Amino acid sequence: MCGIVGAVAERNVTPILLEGLKRLEYRGYDSAGMATLSVQTSDIQRVRCKGKVADLQQALSTQPIEGTIGLAHTRWATHGAPSEVNAHPITSGNDLVIVHNGIVENHEPLRTRLKETGYVFETETDTEVIAHLIHHEMQTTPALTDAIRKATDKLEGAFAIGVLHKQDPETLYAFRQGCPLVVGVGLGEHFFASDPLALLPVTQQFVYLEEGDLAVIQPKTFTLFDQQNQLIKRSVQTADIDFESTTKGNYRHFMQKEMFEQPTVFTTLLHNACTKQGVRAEYLGKRTAELLTQTERLQIVACGTSYHAALVGRYWIESLVQLPCHIDIASEYRYRTPVIEPNTLFIALSQSGETADTLAALRMAKQTHFLGTLGMCNVPESALARESDLVFQTAAGPEVGVAATKTFTAQLTGLLLLAALCLQLRGRQQEADTLRQAVTELPQLANAVLELDGMIRAWAPLLVRRPHALFLGRGIHYPIALEGALKLKEISYLHAEAYPAGELKHGPLALVDENMPVIVIAPQDALADKLASNLQEVKARQGELFVLHDRDFSGSTIAQHHIEMPAMPAVLTPILYTIPLQLLAYHVAVLKGTDVDQPRNLAKSVTVE
Repeated sequence: MCGIVGAVAERNVTPILLEGLKRLEYRGYDSAGMATLSVQTSDIQRVRCKGKVADLQQALSTQPIEGTIGLAHTRWATHGAPSEVNAHPITSGNDLVIVHNGIVENHEPLRTRLKETGYVFETETDTEVIAHLIHHEMQTTPALTDAIRKATDKLEGAFAIGVLHKQDPETLYAFRQGCPLVVGVGLGEHFFASDPLALLPVTQQFVYLEEGDLAVIQPKTFTLFDQQNQLIKRSVQTADIDFESTTKGNYRHFMQKEMFEQPTVFTTLLHNACTKQGVRAEYLGKRTAELLTQTERLQIVACGTSYHAALVGRYWIESLVQLPCHIDIASEYRYRTPVIEPNTLFIALSQSGETADTLAALRMAKQTHFLGTLGMCNVPESALARESDLVFQTAAGPEVGVAATKTFTAQLTGLLLLAALCLQLRGRQQEADTLRQAVTELPQLANAVLELDGMIRAWAPLLVRRPHALFLGRGIHYPIALEGALKLKEISYLHAEAYPAGELKHGPLALVDENMPVIVIAPQDALADKLASNLQEVKARQGELFVLHDRDFSGSTIAQHHIEMPAMPAVLTPILYTIPLQLLAYHVAVLKGTDVDQPRNLAKSVTVE
């Protein structure tokens, strides 16, 4: 969600903080701000604004601030509307300033108590509660590390904070509880941020904070204390991130670039996870063979786009491996009492590996009677990767666009390779080889699908002025219809819904008339004839049909608009039929003039409940 950058150096840190915020714009936000200590007066100087980082940059050009230590933030509003007053950094008194990601769930009773002690609140944010609480603790606990620890012990929720105090002009403090933070290691300067991408221009050396870690950061050194307040060492890791992967290159938008990177992503994943002999069990971890051979059923949890991937994965796991597979939305799974059958493997899907609800479900699973846990994500250093017994890295590379594209199809590919590995470990080598061989065709086929971009773009003007759209699919393609509708909603703000095509007559058909576009996923499979009948139902009510189909689909002539997909193995259709739906959403959004890479109200990494 929100973005944090902090820097302490022997030079002016304002340019570092501003560049860091620009690199965190993908996370989604609605206001931005920066605070430094003045070199001349040692006073806190602060500039904030509603809007984009470009607006903050403009404000800084008329009200410049400099300093060798500072904090910066992009805010995604939770408590309090987007405004300059509610923007971070937030102060307490004239000596303490903080930035904050996450949510403090018990902010109201804390606010009441702080008011009773004389604190006056200027904002609607839960962040100001943290600032005043630390300030209050310092009245009886002068050491700022102890005051931060005492204050955070009183907070409930998931949060990450950065703290700066004017009486300690060479020290930043960073604390993690549920939201990611990294310390960037430099020469005579150190940094911290909510994502290493923010700091790539100044360092590629990072220390990833664990739950409850408190970092004390100075120009030439940093110190870490763990949850028990014990001095601790954490390893310094080198970020394996290509700088070019975080720029748009010759593409108009990051989302466009990332869609066209999908063939390369498939190639990389195949190279990492497979050999000519099969899927590498050790790619997931040392205990892979032990856990997967004992697995008798799977429980998968995920949110958003990852949930759609999980739904597809269930079809593959059950039909190909014949293992029962249950799927839950992570935010719902946390609050029910599931029955856990023996030898159930728990799988958590999250592209960032920091999704709050998914992490909470994983931690709950680790306290119960699952056989083991497997995390599937795109960030090797994420909390999900660190806390799972096994890890399947989807290796899609940095994804800056808020709408997931290459990370989604990488997850689908990972789930298909997981099915192949399960077959392999059960002695069904021929079936595993057939499946893996099909996956090796993905890069070439994805390139062929991307060549349909011009035909997909021609559909966009027919949808751009429509207020609604329906997406239809059957069987394993219903989750892909869900994903297509989600993409259109996310970036074009056009209302879209997805249904299993067989459900049309149970209600949604009432919406169909000449003003309703209906986008259909129609490969020639066991349900193709039934799907063709569903299309007839739409056409009889003057609905406008847009159909993606293969050569043999008999219902293509029913549609006013149709595009023939390349021939492909049936098992790959969920992955490859996703790509034209991504392209369609993109082209509609471009015509509507929306912010494709940073759609309103959304964030890339959802680190709050």
